[in-house]
Amino acid sequence: MHSRIPARGKRRPRTPKENAATFSASIIATIKERIINWQYPPEHRLTEDGLCREFGVSRSPVREALRVLTTNGFVRRLDNRGYAVRQVKLQELKELYDVRLALELFAVEQLASGGAPGNDIAALARTWKEVRRHPPMDQGELAKLDSRFHEELARLAGNGLLTQQLQAINERLLIFRMIDFAQADRVEDTCTQHLALLERIAAGDAQGAREAVRRNIEDGRNIVGSSIKEALARSYTGGHET
Repeated sequence: MHSRIPARGKRRPRTPKENAATFSASIIATIKERIINWQYPPEHRLTEDGLCREFGVSRSPVREALRVLTTNGFVRRLDNRGYAVRQVKLQELKELYDVRLALELFAVEQLASGGAPGNDIAALARTWKEVRRHPPMDQGELAKLDSRFHEELARLAGNGLLTQQLQAINERLLIFRMIDFAQADRVEDTCTQHLALLERIAAGDAQGAREAVRRNIEDGRNIVGSSIKEALARSYTGGHET
């Protein structure tokens, strides 16, 4: 007896359970992006009915999406069965920078002390020399490039869990990086700081690498107060009703 093999080029229809999982993942990604980009103000209300109408789906994927977002700290459950957006507060933002600094100090020390792969460090240096010559006009692109630079250093240090934690922190800091790159001379300063950091890593100078990454992160932290005010202004003028 031969088993049936689907014809080449044809996909089997998705089951209702698979469709629900796909819808749920899409809802999670959309709401998470809105929260990260401060398109929702703090305590913005989310309801199952509203999300079902917006995304054109049943309650099942919406409930799963809200469950995941609650578990990951992006929303919180209210007593009346609705949900509210948990935007990062000033103190939490400072704590995110503290943890980010601790993780990156460890990563660059490991790289400088353990012999970082020269080809990878050289490739990063070429990227930031090119950014300095021809900086992207879009602040979002610059912010993502900056995030990827720091995450790549963590990856090269060989600690997967550290890289995952840094990626999670960078998600919440993305909008503040975007605001940071609106500052005069920030692109030039960032390129100079990144290249100095890579130079110290390549030279095996662990202390110099730690000082370089600290300077880079502290420059971003210094605008935290004004950044969160600007993010709040954006959220209240461009938020969604859901």
